[in-house]
Amino acid sequence: MRRVWNALRYSVAGFRAAFRHEDAFRQEVLLAAILIPLALFLHVSAMGKALMIASILLVLMVELLNSAVEATVDRIALVDHPLAKRAKDMGSAAVFISLVNVVAVWGLVLFA
Repeated sequence: MRRVWNALRYSVAGFRAAFRHEDAFRQEVLLAAILIPLALFLHVSAMGKALMIASILLVLMVELLNSAVEATVDRIALVDHPLAKRAKDMGSAAVFISLVNVVAVWGLVLFA
């Protein structure tokens, strides 16, 4: 049980760090705070609601991973390096794809 408690504490610390230091994460949390309740109130199936909410949570997860990669690269790379840029750009691309996924899922659920 202690291990579960420690894991929860680390997760909360990570969430707080991302919220405190990452502008994009704060914007995406705001987006989630608007879209998740909206998904719950829309007249769509339970599966549609689940897909809509999951797509938003995926954005938050990918942003957290992207922020972790960027922090690690910034800590390791003392000078600009093409591989550091590549890693950061790939993380950004992953976030972009997750945002496109939100648009696709919401569009399909609402208009298909």
